[in-house]
Amino acid sequence: MPVFAIILAGGNGERLWPLSTPERPKQFVSLFGGKPLIRYAADRLKGVVPPERIFVLTAKNLVGMTRKALPHIPTQNIIGEPCRRNTAAAAAVACGLVRKYGGDRAVGCILTADQLMTPETGFRRVLKDAVTAAAGSSSVVTMGIVPDYPATRFGYIEYADAVALKTRTGFRRVRRFVEKPDAKTAGRYFREGGYFWNSGMFVWRADSLAEAFAKAAPDIGGLIDKVAKAKNVDSLLKREYASVRAISFDYAVMEKIDDILVAESSFKWDDVGSWTSVANHFPSDRNNNVCIGKTLLHEVSDSIVVGEDGHVVALVGVDDIVVVHTAGATLVCAKDRVEDIRKLFQR
Repeated sequence: MPVFAIILAGGNGERLWPLSTPERPKQFVSLFGGKPLIRYAADRLKGVVPPERIFVLTAKNLVGMTRKALPHIPTQNIIGEPCRRNTAAAAAVACGLVRKYGGDRAVGCILTADQLMTPETGFRRVLKDAVTAAAGSSSVVTMGIVPDYPATRFGYIEYADAVALKTRTGFRRVRRFVEKPDAKTAGRYFREGGYFWNSGMFVWRADSLAEAFAKAAPDIGGLIDKVAKAKNVDSLLKREYASVRAISFDYAVMEKIDDILVAESSFKWDDVGSWTSVANHFPSDRNNNVCIGKTLLHEVSDSIVVGEDGHVVALVGVDDIVVVHTAGATLVCAKDRVEDIRKLFQR
């Protein structure tokens, strides 16, 4: 049974601006250990999926940058979307690629390009068990992260009864997917239990996902067969992609089908989707400041300061702010307003 991985890498880099931009979005940021996030996404598949079975779906203008970041992935496996159509269309393309190169019984894994997971051995163990679960049933399998605090920036998965499988990972039936909650609701989820964070990772057999699309979103699912039969996938997408309905995979498919399993994933996971979440991965000084790059601080507390390319960033007498300086732009933001950075691009 062949196993394929499809890494979705179509983000536009708004929340970590200005270090992340539409021209160099978050998956290419190398703050964490010197490698871009997309390289971590591919490297942690070692021993589970060989490079020739790893595909990357990214924006057309990012194909070259992606190939440079992933030199071990065959160049033809890095596919550029001609326009943004959200994750349901990308999932249909992923299913078509798995069917094309592996057949209906092959297993595909939809993964993300811009998340951190540790230890990688824990991720690999859960992924292997999810592949086993998907291969042996008609279920679509998702990976739910065991919460370690009441987060409001992640979606949640409410789970039901356990499913008996001969794996080290526990699996449960999914009751429903829940949008990002407010603080009060997140606190209740955390106290009462019964919820995982929604990681946005999915494992499925090609025929099972095709059937799920046929039931829930047949207009988008039609792309699966077209990709599977296409002589040239790039040419097909250039002709067809713009006409596909733009909607998330969760909304279009996962919330409308019943046969879903969730793998209980206890490895550390973060989508590093804001500057405050980035700061969680770096040490702080005695005044609770996180400093990345060259900085000078005097009477500053509870702040995040980032300087790129050797530029010195100096702060005096301020608290609870985020300052990020790059060659192209400088951000100054109240620390409790980091989620509003994306509004700069909606003006």
